[in-house]
Amino acid sequence: MNWKKIIAIGLTGCFLFSGCAEQRQNAQKMGEEGTQEDSYESTTFAMDTVMTFHIVAPDGEDLLIDAEQEVKRLEKLFSVTDEDSDIEQINDNAGDKAVTVSADTLALLKAGKQLGKATNNAFDMAIYPIVKAWGFTENEYTIPTQETLDELLPLTKVSNVTIDEDASTVYLEKEGMAVDLGGIAKGYASDKLAELLKKKGVKSAWLSLGGNVCAIGTKPDGSPWRIAVQNPADENDYVGVVEISDACAVTSGGYQRYFEENGKKYHHIIDPATGKPAESGLTSVTIICKDGTKADALSTALYVMGLDDALAYWKTQDDFEVIFVTEDGEVVATEGLKDSFTFDGKGNDYTYRVAKR
Repeated sequence: MNWKKIIAIGLTGCFLFSGCAEQRQNAQKMGEEGTQEDSYESTTFAMDTVMTFHIVAPDGEDLLIDAEQEVKRLEKLFSVTDEDSDIEQINDNAGDKAVTVSADTLALLKAGKQLGKATNNAFDMAIYPIVKAWGFTENEYTIPTQETLDELLPLTKVSNVTIDEDASTVYLEKEGMAVDLGGIAKGYASDKLAELLKKKGVKSAWLSLGGNVCAIGTKPDGSPWRIAVQNPADENDYVGVVEISDACAVTSGGYQRYFEENGKKYHHIIDPATGKPAESGLTSVTIICKDGTKADALSTALYVMGLDDALAYWKTQDDFEVIFVTEDGEVVATEGLKDSFTFDGKGNDYTYRVAKR
């Protein structure tokens, strides 16, 4: 397999195996094996992750700048640490007053609330107080007491996030509540970037935002983009390759951020029902969907649900497909991917099956 032609969903995000730096590089004119004209790529850091943009267009260098400016604009709106961001203003006024927000913030919070309801709160954008209690926000890890979790859980109900579309306001009904869009913002950003680039005439590109990949069109030769799904047990390995065109691939996994104490791992994907890291029997979930926002939220929600409940939910939907990797070494792909996903984990003792409706 030609690794240079595969994008990988991994611990540090999605990247061409030719590599990417952790700081912004100058736009480079490049292409398939370094020969194709009108192919440009750059790397930046935003939304707490490395992002790589690869655009095939005569004015690709200017478009890379446009893409970076757009993602930085969204970051300023959605940041949970920038005191001037919409999200920080909402959180600062929890239990006090409604806050007027931008159209993007309103749209994303509305989507987050809808997806939370649709997944029976397996995706919860109001989980931030508990994530903070575990120390994942500042990387100062601790195990909160059950008493602490019991005090915080009532503050994590999305039903207490009031959105007034007519007034463009958002109100958190209880003091101490806080929303965090980290589990959905990169998906929304990929949708906005794709919309921007398509309006400017781009027909071939891929955008890697951490564990999120958005493919615009196909590769210049008409073939689909090929994305490797990382082996959760080995960041230098993969369990299969999925082909996508005009779609997003988003992975969530407990291996991406965690800490250990007394021999036990505690990862960052919190089960909103317990306030503790989800123990669902899964190690990663990859969603393939044309809607990046939905894919981002569902990758977390289905991870929390566990394989059986996640498959039951998938069977009620018709606009996304899934690749699951389980703790007991099984790779499960939903049937819509049977012709586009190639399993390649047998050498690592993984087994494979296709889940059908």
